[in-house]
Amino acid sequence: MPFAALIPPLSVATAVAPLSVLLLVAAYAIGSLSGSLLLGKLRGVDIRQQGSGNAGGTNAFRTQGLRFAFGVVVIDIGKGALAAWLALRYAPVGADWSVTAHGYLAAFAAVLGHVWPIWHGFRGGKGAATLVGALLVLWPFAVPVLVLIWGVVLLASGYVGLATVIAALSLPLLAWLSDAGAPRLWFALTAAALIVFTHRGNLARLRARTESRFARARLLHRWRRS
Repeated sequence: MPFAALIPPLSVATAVAPLSVLLLVAAYAIGSLSGSLLLGKLRGVDIRQQGSGNAGGTNAFRTQGLRFAFGVVVIDIGKGALAAWLALRYAPVGADWSVTAHGYLAAFAAVLGHVWPIWHGFRGGKGAATLVGALLVLWPFAVPVLVLIWGVVLLASGYVGLATVIAALSLPLLAWLSDAGAPRLWFALTAAALIVFTHRGNLARLRARTESRFARARLLHRWRRS
């Protein structure tokens, strides 16, 4: 595929079916159900007031422990998968947007809901787990590749944020190499850009050398020292 094809033509729909709008609104509402904040209410804590202040799985692990973080990740992945599945299942036939486009638009709406949740004062997480959940439904082949990249970078560096950003940036490249259609390629580009944006604080701290590290995850560093 020529490099110019990395930016596919974007057609503008002349009319949007009411059901299409409803599916996107529902996806955003589902994405706004934050796993960490819902579980935090049961425990009587708001993790946005603890640690990094982020309502995501990493901060949940650091401040509340493994079991709490596991529940958070399950919810956040699940809501991304649910939003994408509902869009594929109920997308109107014959609409200006294809069924596939409905799925990816709903997935992006769910990630936006996670980052800016209407139910939680528009202060949410960074969107990575919800993105993975949507990909499990829409593009399951990509998930093992992203997890592998994420794991390699984490083991080499110990930085969760850096690993997440690099994995996200690999998504458009993976879409391009696999000759993805326009909906998937546009989703890959916009999702990667959003993940970089939500991790801008991590990137700034990396430049300042103040970013927190998971020292135990740095296997390569430990092997060199042993």
